[in-house]
Amino acid sequence: MLAKLLAQTFFTVSGWTFKNNMPADIKQCVMIAAPHTSNWDAPYTRFAFVLMGIPVKITIKDSWMRFPYGPMIRYLGGIGINRRPKKEGEERESMVQLMANLFKDNENLVMLITPEGTRSLRTQWKTGFYHIAVLANVPIALGYCDYAKKEVGVAKLVYPSGDIKKDMKEIMAFYKGITPHTPNNFSVDVDYDA
Repeated sequence: MLAKLLAQTFFTVSGWTFKNNMPADIKQCVMIAAPHTSNWDAPYTRFAFVLMGIPVKITIKDSWMRFPYGPMIRYLGGIGINRRPKKEGEERESMVQLMANLFKDNENLVMLITPEGTRSLRTQWKTGFYHIAVLANVPIALGYCDYAKKEVGVAKLVYPSGDIKKDMKEIMAFYKGITPHTPNNFSVDVDYDA
């Protein structure tokens, strides 16, 4: 497989490694990708997921799924989201609900989300990933890219208890120990910093 060969070459040349603590029986989860402070995060994490055999998916506006971009976006793991109401005059569903609904239609779905939402400094994370996991009744996988260790991986799973404060504190405690590409552009969510 060409993608695996490219990924292995990239990791060998760059001197990076990966660590996969994702249980083999997990077919559905929300995967956090953090810290996200550089464009370099994308190739490291994408190639690592190829090597780990984790077929992550990203959501994108459904209009991007049409020709000529659609085939390439699907190949890269894109899933289209249609936010239009089903019937004229109906209120449209929230993005969180639409993303949670995807788990009903896809029995194998690892949904990759960057909760910082930007490569710039953000002291509060977007918590949609947490609410998606609760609605879909799936775990949250802690994906990371650590530049000090030159390591990308999946650390562990957090099963949402419904107590967002407790669960987010556990998540933030993990990410406090990860070194981003650009440290001045990264913060754990200060609302949940233990």
